[in-house]
Amino acid sequence: MAQTVVIGAGPAGLMAAEQLACAGHAVTIAEAKPSAARKLLMAGKSGLNLTKDEPLDTLMHAYAEAADRLRPMIAECDAAAVRSWAEDLGQVLFSGSTGRVFPVGMKASPLLRAWLRRLEATGVVLKTRWRWAGWDGTALVFETPDGKQRLAADATVLAVGGASWARLGSDGAWAPLLAGQGVALAPFAPANAGLEVGWSDHMKPHFGSPLKGVAFQAGQFRTRGEAVISARGLEGGGIYTMCRAVREGAPLTIDLMPDVPQDRVSQRLRKPRGKSSRANHIRKTLKLGPVRTALLMEFGRPLPDDPETLAALIKSLPVSHAGLRPLDEAISTAGGVMWQDLDDGLMLRRLPGVFCAGEMLDWEAPTGGYLLTACLATGRWAGRSAANWLTQPGKV
Repeated sequence: MAQTVVIGAGPAGLMAAEQLACAGHAVTIAEAKPSAARKLLMAGKSGLNLTKDEPLDTLMHAYAEAADRLRPMIAECDAAAVRSWAEDLGQVLFSGSTGRVFPVGMKASPLLRAWLRRLEATGVVLKTRWRWAGWDGTALVFETPDGKQRLAADATVLAVGGASWARLGSDGAWAPLLAGQGVALAPFAPANAGLEVGWSDHMKPHFGSPLKGVAFQAGQFRTRGEAVISARGLEGGGIYTMCRAVREGAPLTIDLMPDVPQDRVSQRLRKPRGKSSRANHIRKTLKLGPVRTALLMEFGRPLPDDPETLAALIKSLPVSHAGLRPLDEAISTAGGVMWQDLDDGLMLRRLPGVFCAGEMLDWEAPTGGYLLTACLATGRWAGRSAANWLTQPGKV
């Protein structure tokens, strides 16, 4: 029986541990925090979106240039597989109108408890407050409440997260350890992050208001997602989808009337306004509502007099902003271990027997089930790859 170690008790790490245990290996999970999957539990507070129920080809579009590497992993752990896995853990699921899959209870804690019980039943040992500190020779070194501990591992799976939400465990502290071994790392950057906007005072009444019925565009990305106006800027799925393009410098615009062609907008604006003020005329003819009207005034003043020019502005309203919120406030991160340093089984080319999984890999995806699906899929793939590697002659 091989002795294996999984570092990180998030979804990717737990999935890897399950695969190794099912293959008959002894598994120790080392987790730096006092309990497992703290980021998963936090995500579950707003409704645990497990996956996106859509065809594989559609699903893969969310992963951009990482799709080719991730495709075989997600093909074996797609929406149907994730649903089956969660149902085996006793979760009753439902799909929302957009295909997002949730537990009926909308929380992560029942699923996590069932998962940890199942892992314990297979002999998996979870050690908390064990922070990985690198290697001493071939042994893994951990800082623990009882001082430094060393573990010998026949195979190791690293599933140590990205670099956002440090208080929940994803602090990126592992990066220097791998860089010191010559592993190529792409710099961390915020993904699925809010947009920082310095609002004028007239926007204060709208803080906390949902922004609906709009389309966001930045570079090649366009979405009909929603957002929320907060005191610090714009947040929500519609903005998160734009993060990569904004991060790379593309201007962000909002289409305030995505269902109405520009020529029809200008046609409405050309209607005689009689004694109505210009503001009332816009309000009555376009019916933007208070939130979209406030945004038009915030980013569009002084409004052009020409109906065609104003219509063009309404269909593509430039958003003045100060960039994305800081890395640690992002839901997820881009950057991490570069694909060129991993073989097809997610083993580090420079460190035989060491595999990587989850958000620490250099990929990103929007929220909506895509993040968790890829974490589960890469964890499953890394765990199976490690188990297969251990079957090679002379490995154990």
